Amino acid sequence: MKLSEKKLLKKKEQILFSALEIINKRGYSGATMEEIAADLFMTKGSLYYYFKNKSDLMYQCHNFVLSHAIEDLEAILQHEKGSAADILKKMIEIHLEYAIDEKEVFNLIMDPKLYFNEEQLELVLKLRKKYENLFHEIIIRGIQNKEFHIAEPSIVRMIMLGAMNWVQQWYNPEGRLSKEDVITIYLEYIMKILM
Repeated sequence: MKLSEKKLLKKKEQILFSALEIINKRGYSGATMEEIAADLFMTKGSLYYYFKNKSDLMYQCHNFVLSHAIEDLEAILQHEKGSAADILKKMIEIHLEYAIDEKEVFNLIMDPKLYFNEEQLELVLKLRKKYENLFHEIIIRGIQNKEFHIAEPSIVRMIMLGAMNWVQQWYNPEGRLSKEDVITIYLEYIMKILM
């Protein structure tokens, strides 16, 4: 990769980090290209050198976060030793960390048809399917190892991911439960479904 390409990628990543921070503070509709540009001491016009429009930037943010989450889950699946239950617990922790810390970007997953064009939507759904399959893989491993006692792994996976994704709708960092408390509670109840 040429130096100019590396610089371009580094700048795009800087913009994505700034955009993610602003989206998580203000939500998708509250985040503006002007504010993202100002945060980076750029002009709004300069952003269009890197991204076609706000929709493209939001798509790239979503893709960036979900790709990193997939990498984290794949690393656990490939390198962690221990039971399927132990590995699944780590995957649940990672999912909840992302769902809480990247709340607004993860919200784009809930109904991507509202935010992305047809081409983007196809890629988003493919990436989302890859993410879901990582959870499916560990559930199947747990069934084969006789750790998990369930008859419908696909339905259990959907229940599990649906419950974890919903945390974005009600979790309040200023509320009674800390993020760690929420993760502990989710771990306890999700594992009860599987055992």
